[in-house]
Amino acid sequence: MVSFRREKKKRRMEENEVSEEARAEASAPSPQEEIRVSDRRRVNLEGASGSEATSEEAPSLKPTYVEQLEERTREAEQKVADVQSRFEQLRAQLQRETDETRQRLNRAADERARREKGEFVATLLPVADNLQRAIAAADQGGSLDSLLDGVRGTLSSFESALAAAGLEPVESVGAQFDPELHEAVDTVEVEPERDNTVTAEYSRGYKLGDRLLRPARVQVGRAQGEAKKAAE
Repeated sequence: MVSFRREKKKRRMEENEVSEEARAEASAPSPQEEIRVSDRRRVNLEGASGSEATSEEAPSLKPTYVEQLEERTREAEQKVADVQSRFEQLRAQLQRETDETRQRLNRAADERARREKGEFVATLLPVADNLQRAIAAADQGGSLDSLLDGVRGTLSSFESALAAAGLEPVESVGAQFDPELHEAVDTVEVEPERDNTVTAEYSRGYKLGDRLLRPARVQVGRAQGEAKKAAE
C-alpha cells in the first residue's frame, strides 16, 4: 500500500514537471520569429537634421479665432504706432509755429516800442528849441519879460508833449484831499467850509491812463475843532 502511494506521488511530480516545460516552450519565441530592435541613437542622428523643417512645416495648433485675434491685435498696434508718430510730427510742427509766432510778436512789440519812443522824443524837440532860445536871449542881455516868455513857451511845449503821450495832470488846488491822488506835505488852518481841501500844490501829480505815476504833493486845510463842530 505504501509503495503504491509513493508511485502515484512520483507520477504526479513527473506530470507537473512535464506541464511546466510545456508552458515554458509555449511562451518562448519560436526560432523562426525575429526580434526587432531599433537603434534609437541612429534614429535620433538621422532625424536631428530634419526636425527643424518638420517643426516649421507642422500645421498650427491654434484655433482660427485665436489667429484672427492675434492678427487684429498686430493691426491695432500698428495703427497706434502710426497715430503716435503722426501726433509727434504735429506736436513738433505746432511747437515750431508757436516759437515763430512768439518771435514775430516780440519783434513787432519791439518795433512798436521803438516807434513810439521816437515819436515821443520828437515831441520834446520843441522844448529843447525853446530852452536854447531862452538861453540865447539871456546871453544877449534880453529883458526879463522876454526871458519869462521863453520859459512859458518851453513849459507849454513840454506839457503838450506830455499830453500827446497820454499824460494827465492830477487836479489838486481847490479839490478835496484824496489820499489815492494826493500826498499831504503839511496843513494850514482854514475856515470850516474849506476843511480837508487842498490849498496849495508843491509838485504836480500825473496819471497815465488809469495808472498813477506819482501823487501830487500838496498842502491841506484843516479847520479848528470847535469851529468845525459849530459849522456842523
